[in-house]
Amino acid sequence: MSTAAGKGISGEGDVRSWKREPIKPGKSDDQLQALAAERFGLARDAKDRWNLTMTLAAGQAKAKLHEVVRVLRDDPELRFDMLLDLAAIDYLSYPNHRGPRFAVVYLFKSLVFRHRFKLKVEVEEDDAELPSIHDLYRIADWSEREVFDQMGVVFSGHPNLKRILNHHEFIGHPLRKDYPCQKRQKLSINDPMVDQLESRLKHFGYQVVDSGEVHLGAPIAAKHQSVAEQGSVDTQKQKNAAGAVGAGGI
Repeated sequence: MSTAAGKGISGEGDVRSWKREPIKPGKSDDQLQALAAERFGLARDAKDRWNLTMTLAAGQAKAKLHEVVRVLRDDPELRFDMLLDLAAIDYLSYPNHRGPRFAVVYLFKSLVFRHRFKLKVEVEEDDAELPSIHDLYRIADWSEREVFDQMGVVFSGHPNLKRILNHHEFIGHPLRKDYPCQKRQKLSINDPMVDQLESRLKHFGYQVVDSGEVHLGAPIAAKHQSVAEQGSVDTQKQKNAAGAVGAGGI
C-alpha cells in the first residue's frame, strides 16, 4: 500500500485502521476552492472547465509547495492521505497560453471523506525546479523521477533523482514538445545499478563492506552494428557510463 503512504498510513497496521473508519461526508468543490484560496492564496484554473483545479504560481512554488501539500494531507478536515498521481504539462504552442511553459499537476484523494483535489504548480522554463514531496507520500519517489526523466523538472531534496524510463545515457527529455519525435538514442553500456542495490541493502539494515569491481562489459552497440557503423564510443556516453555507479549519469 505504498501509494497511500501519507501520515498515519505508512504501514500495514495503519492501513487496516483507516479501512475500519467509516466514510464521512466530504467537502464540495466550492468549499475546497474557498478554503484553498483563503489558506494558501491559490486561484482556480480557468483552463479546467470540468473539475476543480487550483493553481500555485511559479513565483511561490519553491517556498510554499511542500507546506501546502503537508497541510492538505494532515488537516483533519481535508485528510488528502492518497496521492493518486503527479504529471507534468508542456504548454509550448498551446493556443492562447500566457504564463510559464511548464506545470506539474498533483492529484489527491481523501480515503475517509472521498473528496478529491487537483493542484497545478506552475514551473518556469529557465528555473524548472520544485521541492520533492517524497517524504510526504512514498509514491512521489518514482513519480517525480518519471517527470524528471520525461520533462526535465528537477525535484530538490529527492534521494535518488535518476532516470527511470529512459536509459542512463539518454540526453534530453522526450515528452517536451520541442524534442524531435523521430530522434533515437541507442544505449552503448548498461547501467549496473550497483548504487541503487547498495541503497536498498542499507535500507534493510545490511552493511556494505565492499562494493567490489563493477564490470560494465563490452558496448552493446558492438553486438548489433557493423564495424563501420559502430565507430568509437561517444565521449559523452563514456562519461555517462562512468557516472552510472554512484551519481547515476543523469
